[in-house]
Amino acid sequence: MPLHVSPAPAPALRSVLAALGSPAVREAHTPALRSVQGPLSPELPLPLHVLDVRDPAAPPSGGPRTRLAGWRFLIRGGERPVAAADTVLTPDGWTFSHFFEGPYLASTERAVRQAESMATRYQPRLLSVPDLYMLTLWLHGDTGADPATGAPAPADLLVPLAPAPPGIAPHLPYRVADLLPVLTLRLVPPPLLESTA
Repeated sequence: MPLHVSPAPAPALRSVLAALGSPAVREAHTPALRSVQGPLSPELPLPLHVLDVRDPAAPPSGGPRTRLAGWRFLIRGGERPVAAADTVLTPDGWTFSHFFEGPYLASTERAVRQAESMATRYQPRLLSVPDLYMLTLWLHGDTGADPATGAPAPADLLVPLAPAPPGIAPHLPYRVADLLPVLTLRLVPPPLLESTA
């Protein structure tokens, strides 16, 4: 079934289109973006959420706490994504933040294609776990939900993008209920042993 990709806020899209038509493209630290001949187009807008399983203000139910960090667009030049553009919410509204490139571009596109072939319909989002240098495609089961809010539900799927942390297979869908405990164990330091002396 196809994914239910939510539209990005119009000002976020406009800010990326303006950046693509400005000197920011030539000044970007993205050689692939600077070298493209022909038009560039922003595609596949995904809300980018950040997860912190150690957050002391986490809900008492022990569920994960997330916050919207921005919207990310893949920038296509010809047949492939050549860069990504992030936007952030400021007091003045959505604005372009920066262009970047790297392995997560192809990995995001691969994970989305993989999710499109699943039998269940999902709302795709990105979920970052900064303390593990980890990015996942978050497949949210409620396709009508506001893409800017909410936390991963136990039955939602997380598809780690490559490169993934050691011991976590990239491009393998994990239920949140299965992967979140593994992430929590990696993020929470072990308790200090008391000295018997």
